[in-house]
Amino acid sequence: MVAPALLFAAGMIVLPFGWAIWLSLQETMIGGEARFIGLDNYRRLIADDEFWNGFRLTIVLWLLSLALQLVLGTWLGLLLARLDAARGLIRTVLISPFMLPPVVIGMMAIVILDPGLGVANWLLKEAGLPQLLFLADPDTVILTVALLDTWQWTPFVALIVLGGYLSLPRDVFEAAEIDGARAWQRFRRITLPLLAPTLVTAAVLRSVDLLRFFDVIYITTQGGPGHASTTLNILAYRRGFEFFEFGYAAALMVTLSAIVFGSVLTFARLRRAVAW
Repeated sequence: MVAPALLFAAGMIVLPFGWAIWLSLQETMIGGEARFIGLDNYRRLIADDEFWNGFRLTIVLWLLSLALQLVLGTWLGLLLARLDAARGLIRTVLISPFMLPPVVIGMMAIVILDPGLGVANWLLKEAGLPQLLFLADPDTVILTVALLDTWQWTPFVALIVLGGYLSLPRDVFEAAEIDGARAWQRFRRITLPLLAPTLVTAAVLRSVDLLRFFDVIYITTQGGPGHASTTLNILAYRRGFEFFEFGYAAALMVTLSAIVFGSVLTFARLRRAVAW
């Protein structure tokens, strides 16, 4: 009964990925015939400084954003669990950021973070703090993009944490409270270990998105200033659609796919280790 659906799903995944692998083994240019070159694109990739810069930025953005979202999402989810009134309304409000299209997030960021006319620098000025270039400074652009993604997706993590927390057995917390455990002790020794599978699930979902993060970066910086925000996705897009090096771009994306699969497998093993 499920065979047609499985075949369709396999075709939608296996065929494009297989074609990308085959394309990565060729030298393909607009207006010319494809030429099989084996692993030359991967050898070029290993020797390419732009690849290693994009790899470093991809990993930094992934780890920074994931850490911020897990910490803030856990705090917000546990805070929501303590609210009895208007919980449904608050959940609805929390959904709104990650329901917005990326182009809206990017355009909002461009307007708010504009060095001359943006409200962000106006608030910093009113507070007596130095003004920042945000998206135009190589030293702050990755942190700024990470904060944009954190603003959008922390509520998503919070809702996952909230659902996981509400499903935990209450008698464990009641017994700890009767035994005199303080709030921090209950959180560190009971809540956090019991929430570990939920947090790993949230980490998997966000890791898949973060490692292939493209849209907001391209809308706000297009990989700039210079190469300060040129992640592997941005680099592959440039190589493929600006320089028309489709074989090399495919090699970049196959490499990024391997990184994504590796992270998912790692988190899957971690989830089995922390399951209770």
